[in-house]
Amino acid sequence: MDLQLYFTGLSGFELNADERDGFAGNIKINNSKMPDLKGMDIAIFSVEADGEDHVSIRQKLYGLKRGYGRYRIADIGHLRNGVNQEQTLKRVAEICHYLIDRNILPIIIGDQHELDLGQYEAYQGFEKLVSFLNVDAFFDMDDTDSDHLGNSHVRKIMVHEPNYLFNYCHLGYQTYLVDRHAIETLEKLYFETYRIGEIRSDFKDTEPIIRNSDLLSFDVCAIKSADFPGSHAPQPFGLTGEEACQISWYAGINEKLSSVGFYGYNKEKDDDNLKSAQVLATMVWYFIEGFYHRKNEKNFKGNDYVKYVVSMPAEPETLSFYRSKLSEKWWMEVPVSEELKSFDHCIVPCSYTDYEKATKGELPDRYIQTNARYI
Repeated sequence: MDLQLYFTGLSGFELNADERDGFAGNIKINNSKMPDLKGMDIAIFSVEADGEDHVSIRQKLYGLKRGYGRYRIADIGHLRNGVNQEQTLKRVAEICHYLIDRNILPIIIGDQHELDLGQYEAYQGFEKLVSFLNVDAFFDMDDTDSDHLGNSHVRKIMVHEPNYLFNYCHLGYQTYLVDRHAIETLEKLYFETYRIGEIRSDFKDTEPIIRNSDLLSFDVCAIKSADFPGSHAPQPFGLTGEEACQISWYAGINEKLSSVGFYGYNKEKDDDNLKSAQVLATMVWYFIEGFYHRKNEKNFKGNDYVKYVVSMPAEPETLSFYRSKLSEKWWMEVPVSEELKSFDHCIVPCSYTDYEKATKGELPDRYIQTNARYI
């Protein structure tokens, strides 16, 4: 694939001396020529009508200081829109599939949240089930045949054929903005939903939720307008900027996650100091730093793990848990049939709270939901 045919470079975008010595100094940027992606870990690209909004984000991002990562990152520019939305989504899917297939993680910056439909379709053909994490104040599950996908793209993902969606998790919704029937529908499918109040009561419990995802779609309308005025749908309540960065960090350190999209920034609604662009740039920075702090924790038979077997009063007779000595993260084993073990979902992330609940003879909710999806 000749990527240059799909992308417009960041024309006129030049780094100053401080930026060349900072975060951006180690990033290959498509100013006029597509950088060589051989050996790259991450590829950043934007999808938006004219690209001006995302230049603002890049200016904020590349003005940040370098972290501790051994950066192998390319910014491949603005993806050219297709003649219609369907073709644009197809291009997003093709580019993401191309990158993921080469073990390069795409970071998508888009103005429309429905672009995540293309992000999801990138996984078609990989012959694996995927877990989709969506951070959004709304559900976007309207039952409509309209060409505009803004309020229905999540439903389109759920009814997509072929079906390779193993789990859908919605994080940070606000009850007064969503239809209760949509919540009931997701519960019947044993999908996960977490209100903003639930995740705020113990924010660390969001880490195993995020650690179980293959792709993250983050609509910035989930961040309260005081911290993020430049959203397509600003909300007075929601995540703080710090909480959004924490979610991005958790997503970055998730070894399973292979693509991320940040959607919904609107420069026209941002303040004079481009506060929202700064917040979004910082979220991308934290995601990248998290990525370079991954610990490659996948082999549960090594000496770096402690296994705990808990006797239960009823079926199942026992529950097995694993704790990493390196990171103190927890996992839980969910028995599955032999034909499903190839999908790598039988050991799922969990929290210490789940282990504590099991020691009291109670099945953790996470076990019940995961087991139901295997049936």
